[in-house]
Amino acid sequence: MPGKKMLAKAYAISLMGLAGTVVEVESEISSTLPGFILVGLPDASLSEAKDRVRAAIQNSSLKMPDRRVTVNLSPASVRKQGSSFDLAIAVSVMAAAGSLRADSVSQWIHIGELGLDGSVRRVAGILPALLVAKAAGIENAVVPSSNFAEASLVDGMNIVPVDHFLQVAQMHGSIAVGELDAIPKMLPRTPEQSDELKDPNNFVNLDIADVLGQEEAIEALVVAAAGGHHLLMVGPPGAGKTMMAERLPSLLPDLKLDQALETTAVVSIAGNRRISEGSLLFRPPFEAPHHTASVSSLVGGGLGMPRPGVISLANHGVLFLDEAPEFQKPVLEALRQPLESGEVVINRSAGTAKFPARFQLVLAANPCPCGYAIGSGKSCRCSEQQRQKYLAKLSGPLLDRVDIRLQIESVSPAQMAIARNKASGATTGSRQLRDCVANARQRAEARLASTPWRTNSQVPGSYLRKHFPLSTSVSERLEKALDHGRISMRGYDRCLRVAWSVADLAGRDLPNEFDIAKAIFLRGSDDLAGVNNG
Repeated sequence: MPGKKMLAKAYAISLMGLAGTVVEVESEISSTLPGFILVGLPDASLSEAKDRVRAAIQNSSLKMPDRRVTVNLSPASVRKQGSSFDLAIAVSVMAAAGSLRADSVSQWIHIGELGLDGSVRRVAGILPALLVAKAAGIENAVVPSSNFAEASLVDGMNIVPVDHFLQVAQMHGSIAVGELDAIPKMLPRTPEQSDELKDPNNFVNLDIADVLGQEEAIEALVVAAAGGHHLLMVGPPGAGKTMMAERLPSLLPDLKLDQALETTAVVSIAGNRRISEGSLLFRPPFEAPHHTASVSSLVGGGLGMPRPGVISLANHGVLFLDEAPEFQKPVLEALRQPLESGEVVINRSAGTAKFPARFQLVLAANPCPCGYAIGSGKSCRCSEQQRQKYLAKLSGPLLDRVDIRLQIESVSPAQMAIARNKASGATTGSRQLRDCVANARQRAEARLASTPWRTNSQVPGSYLRKHFPLSTSVSERLEKALDHGRISMRGYDRCLRVAWSVADLAGRDLPNEFDIAKAIFLRGSDDLAGVNNG
């Protein structure tokens, strides 16, 4: 009828960090001059959706309404970004035009970008988007086939993967069913058919047994893994610092379900990596940015919708900064707040995005620019001023947050030969040490069951001193180190945490004098040229 307005609605998700809002996509078709109006705080890429939607509908042998189309994205106060709204806009418009069943469209959430030919293309952030939808009580979702592996990780939802807009039209009762013969059927992809990439950060195949002649350093790595402690290694080039750091994830146990879900969601929203078929990322990730990395690449940010940085991609895993003094000082200082809080907060005009960043930091550094100011330092070519300036980039507040500091010595040919002979027999590799680490973490979790913390590195020192006090004879050495100024109060607490990790590895209910002495040794000195000499 002339003057009659037709309305329909569909649903999509607007993400800000890992949080999101269910967006109601309302379409109205009125009998006025033809046009396509999109309102509700869309960004530039979303404003272009009207051209993609129009072309996709027409190239799917469906008829675009030749009247005025108004699409409202509600709530209007929430800024919307990206191309993932395309599919919801298209089905809402076609339902308002009467080409699709409006009652069917409104029962589903639709996420996907449309190509001009009607193809439904991959978008970032499917996993966190569907988790938001599920929390809002939505049970049905349409997603791109290339995102199906990731979407299938969300339990309790009916998820349909599609390759083309006509498949969605068929679901909702399109009258153009004769055109569907040329479109692939909607079948879940098998692992053999999927083009999803495997997790690029799987370091389980790297074994700590490959490291020869560094028994003390390996022992320290095991303590760090058991308690989730941050670690600094200072040593000359070729001593094996990078090799050991790369193998630290192989000592860490698999992530818990909630940790794996959170880490996988961060990878999903980053959009630059794919998630393997039907599999959460249960192995701890490993990230090693180059020393030229900027603050925003490390912490996260960007124009429009904030993206997670490298430290969030390392969530519940390892962040390795090789040649740490070569990083820009603002980059290093930007780590201080996430190391304490375990999250990154990015403020933009569109809103505030929060990303988890509970990573284990590993720093590697040379003792000087040339790298040979170790021991007598006879081979060093650097002046005293150059050495001080080089190491000064690692500020006191940053180093105070590092629990374990090691001086790594180069392995001589004779030591290497002895180590090779030992390695030819039965060796203790990552699998065996990972079991020890898992047992130690279970002891810590049982002890901390009534607290919000899981590892010793997360527990405030004040809580340990109040709820798990040590006898005077056990803590005497730690008290003396504090009185003599060898450690700060923050360092005192760090040593206390490390001592608990040493005790957990040994199966003790309480740290003893040996555990305290070991923790003080691993804590090292504030003088980076002689980290373990104090």
